[in-house]
Amino acid sequence: MLANPRVESSGWRKLLSWSLDLLYPPICAICQKNLSDGRALCDACDQVLPRLIQPFCQRCGEAFQGQIEDEFVCPNCSDLKFAFEFARSAMVRDERTLEMIHRFKYRRELHLAKDLGRLAAESFADPRLEIALTGQWPLVPVPLHRIRMQHRHFNQAEEIAQVLALHTGLPQIKALKRIRSTEHQTRLTRAQRMESLRGAFAMTRIGRRKIEKSPAGAILVDDVFTTGSTVDECAKVLRRAGFLRVLVVTVMRS
Repeated sequence: MLANPRVESSGWRKLLSWSLDLLYPPICAICQKNLSDGRALCDACDQVLPRLIQPFCQRCGEAFQGQIEDEFVCPNCSDLKFAFEFARSAMVRDERTLEMIHRFKYRRELHLAKDLGRLAAESFADPRLEIALTGQWPLVPVPLHRIRMQHRHFNQAEEIAQVLALHTGLPQIKALKRIRSTEHQTRLTRAQRMESLRGAFAMTRIGRRKIEKSPAGAILVDDVFTTGSTVDECAKVLRRAGFLRVLVVTVMRS
């Protein structure tokens, strides 16, 4: 008699949740309130984390203060030509959100991926992403070079993309690979970042097969959008390979 895959899947989820509770005390990442079932944010802290709301730049997602009723492109983007159409973040820069991302990336607190991915999924309330949902565009995580993977043991963008796939129903594929190691981008100017990243990415076989079957578009996924240099270089590779449109979704706009 064949096992019921839904029962098995449910059992694995319960086991994973129980394991996470053992590895990481089930407390809120912000207020330290006791939680359960693998959660990392309590409802109260979740609600007060600042989301990206209008008005914001329609290309890079930078938030602006004041009364701006019409859609607009910020001064920084008006002089730039991106390979992606627009980037949509769920959250604006906030020290609490940033601390969660840093703990996830640098302290290997993988249990935070569940809530970070859930927050990122809120980006899909943007009507501009409806075409991607309807067309089942693939989620493409920004890749890490193998040297950094050996050090970190996981790719934060891939972990977030996996959670996004659960929330959106979109497929997640490793369409890109990082073929050249680059220095950390945090202290570089945008021009220096662009130069550093040139030629750093390439298509994978699974990515090329996806384009042959469905070239309409792809959604790049990363944790933070800062200058857009990394996702722009990734988008160039995807567009040259044959994807007609590329959008970007991240957890936070830095």
